[in-house]
Amino acid sequence: MTVLPVALIQTRTPANQRASLEQLEPLVRQAAARGAKLILTPEGSNVLEQRKARRAEVVVDQDHDAAVLGLRRLAAELKVWILIGSAIVASGHAGDARAANRSMLVDDAGEVVATYDKMHVFDVDLANGETYRESSTIRPGEKAVVAATPWGGLGLTICYDVRFPYLHRALAQAGAYLIAVPAAFTAPTGEAHWETLLRARAIETGAFVLAPAQGGVHEDGRRTWGRSIVIGPWGEVIARLDHDEPDVLFAELDLDKVDAARSAVPALRHDREFAPPLSGGVS
Repeated sequence: MTVLPVALIQTRTPANQRASLEQLEPLVRQAAARGAKLILTPEGSNVLEQRKARRAEVVVDQDHDAAVLGLRRLAAELKVWILIGSAIVASGHAGDARAANRSMLVDDAGEVVATYDKMHVFDVDLANGETYRESSTIRPGEKAVVAATPWGGLGLTICYDVRFPYLHRALAQAGAYLIAVPAAFTAPTGEAHWETLLRARAIETGAFVLAPAQGGVHEDGRRTWGRSIVIGPWGEVIARLDHDEPDVLFAELDLDKVDAARSAVPALRHDREFAPPLSGGVS
């Protein structure tokens, strides 16, 4: 039996990177002290600021971001792997001022060994009056990523990606035993859909789903759902937080359960080519 001790960091990220690191560091140290070998942080771990002008003032490239550099230092010091669920950083694309919403896997030497830019951006007008236009400030990524770890493939997704099953299926078929879903879910959609979507993605892929979340009311006024959660490959809840306060969620993952689930329900091997339906449902 291969057992992986993991920890999910739930936080309420401030609007600047140094303050964010000050909040994250004691939680990461707590996770490492409890024996976690893989530690995951939420979406926007370095800065959460949806006010466009203010975000432009603080976003820098990943090699100069105080939170990213601090987490890399901690990984090397504590000899743990850290998935920076995402950091809002300069995209590096000339002529496009939008940032990247970038997940970064850091190994136990402090090196960034894989990155993924969030592909699906969240543009919506909610019934409670909240409006989100992520596409105005975030440049979408174009490439799915399964990162190699000592414990098997880790599929990388971010928040709104959870609503696109085909992405998670592709990650599982490419070798992901673990799928990360770091998030800053809105409170209304979190309450309605968060756990259901995550359990569905775990069942469909036969993978462990690890979902560290932002929680509470942030400096820019947004409210996020929290309730970080670990789902097993049979869709079972292994561990969860029942609040939106900063905290650490621990779990031990029996990775042999992935093969067991996929043997019992071998749906990942049963894709078929098919003609798409005609628009309007007319045959």
